[in-house]
Amino acid sequence: MKAIRVHAFGGPEVLKLEDIPAPKPAANQVLIEVRAIGVNPVDTYIRAGKYGAREFPYTPGFDAAGMIESVGEGVTRFKPGDRVYVSRTLTGAYAEKTVVDQSNVYRLPEHITFAQGAALGIPYGTAYRALHHRGRAQPGETVLIHGATGSVGTAAVQMAAAFGCIIIGTGGSNRGRTLVLEQGAHHVLDHHDASYPQKLMDITAGRGVDLILEMLANVNLGKDLTMLAKYGRVVVVGSRGKTEIDPRDTMGRDADIRGMTLMNASAAELHSIHAGIRAGLENKTLRPIMDKEMRLEDAAKAHLEVLERDSHGKIVLIP
Repeated sequence: MKAIRVHAFGGPEVLKLEDIPAPKPAANQVLIEVRAIGVNPVDTYIRAGKYGAREFPYTPGFDAAGMIESVGEGVTRFKPGDRVYVSRTLTGAYAEKTVVDQSNVYRLPEHITFAQGAALGIPYGTAYRALHHRGRAQPGETVLIHGATGSVGTAAVQMAAAFGCIIIGTGGSNRGRTLVLEQGAHHVLDHHDASYPQKLMDITAGRGVDLILEMLANVNLGKDLTMLAKYGRVVVVGSRGKTEIDPRDTMGRDADIRGMTLMNASAAELHSIHAGIRAGLENKTLRPIMDKEMRLEDAAKAHLEVLERDSHGKIVLIP
């Protein structure tokens, strides 16, 4: 089968398309015929050596969607031919086939395409955990989704809208801001505009927001703390470097800064995350937004594009 292989840490050029033997499922595992692969920023960080040691060579990627080809001993929830999306693959997602533990396999509704299914695992899982588990959002609260045009941001807007929150989203382009409004945001701001913090305070009549989901904390965290309401929370979803804050901006508000990564989610949390995602897919309040589909051999180009700040939905690879 065709698969992307990495033999050493480095830039996108280390992603090589190779022929390797197809994996086989062991007990409690399933083999997926991959139809679409989700490209996530974390894939690039691992490839660059920013997330610790790896055994080489390896196939990148966590998220995929496709059809179950075969199942190992002890698998009772799935059968060959089932449409599924998966996360946390065992053999890597950037391949024509991948093996996954059955606990990380989820049914894909018929009206959701494979490309959309590949957009669910990390982006929608991250958005759900940030909004509900770490952010503790409540209906009626005002939520700033800072960087709302990417795959996590659009997912968070959809979830917050379905939950009854008042949503302020930010985007860096007219196209992106239009997309955010289409997903259910009540207000949208240009985060390149130096006056956006004052505009946010005007929208909230000087009160500030209850919750911020922050996609680029190294740039925005200091300003975020000045825009919080009393008892407000910032959930750091993404950051690409160090930043400086004034701790006094947290004191008068009794404000919280909460870090998160989906990798820390417990089995119970993952169960609730994907139950929530499945319900949203079925009632059509959740609808993954696609930016572009690329060929598997274009994985290196995809790794460059997924880090662009003004993204507009999800990039997927098609084997």
